[in-house]
Amino acid sequence: MGKRIALLTIVMALAVTFFVQHDAAAYNFGDYRSATLATKGWEALKAEDLEAVLAYTNKCLELYTDPAKKMQESLMEYPTGKDEEIFSYWALNDVATCLFIQGEAYRQKGMVDEAKAAYQRIIDEFSYGQCWDVGGWFWKPAEAAREKVAMIESGSDLDFGDYSSSTLTTKAWEALNSEDYDDVMAYTDKCIELYANKAKEMQDSLTEYAWEDHETIFSYWALNDIGTCYFIRGEAFRKQGKTGEAKGAYKTVADDYFYAQAWDPQGWFWKPAEGAQQKLEEIAGE
Repeated sequence: MGKRIALLTIVMALAVTFFVQHDAAAYNFGDYRSATLATKGWEALKAEDLEAVLAYTNKCLELYTDPAKKMQESLMEYPTGKDEEIFSYWALNDVATCLFIQGEAYRQKGMVDEAKAAYQRIIDEFSYGQCWDVGGWFWKPAEAAREKVAMIESGSDLDFGDYSSSTLTTKAWEALNSEDYDDVMAYTDKCIELYANKAKEMQDSLTEYAWEDHETIFSYWALNDIGTCYFIRGEAFRKQGKTGEAKGAYKTVADDYFYAQAWDPQGWFWKPAEGAQQKLEEIAGE
């Protein structure tokens, strides 16, 4: 009997070793830095691979929750200032981001309770975390999490995606084409809320339309997308017969974001301010 127990113990130990090695081989945690794990989590989310999302994000939580909590407790408000200062709260930022990624992964799979729990943990424990977008700005996972929880509780299936201006603008176009005017307003409102200030900075930095090459024009991403969103709003209002609101939206493009340029997927840029001015003339002639 003793030999059998010893043999069983050896077999179990070998099995555990196999599964640990298999798990390590399946998920490469790289250098184990929080930023690396968060990046891998985003990649897994895009691939809709829930198991990989949980592997990477849980590893980040396992390693960095304690320093993240200490950083959170040291703050009374969101850190501001230079990017380097905000980046100095790296553990807090990446843990909040990983929880947001978990929430999104669960939501994709229809696991509503798990999604809400992940979002709520950001709000309750890591509310001052900020996430760096490769486009060049920080956004706040706790604020996004509150929106996600509110949408889940209301039964809304509205999805802001990665919250980038290009995603919000694309979704606004899709909603306009589908005549989902409430969604048009939701997507354009969110884009304006997040990026209007940046768009105004870009507008003020120009004395003519950017023209050198596509890369240069695309570098004015906030200006281009905010100008486009106001044009989309004008179209949505006009289609609903709300002439006054349509004129206001078109006029905002023409007056405040007149150097914006919108990319047509067929391969060229067009100018929302010129389109808005034409629409205003059409309305005046009606």
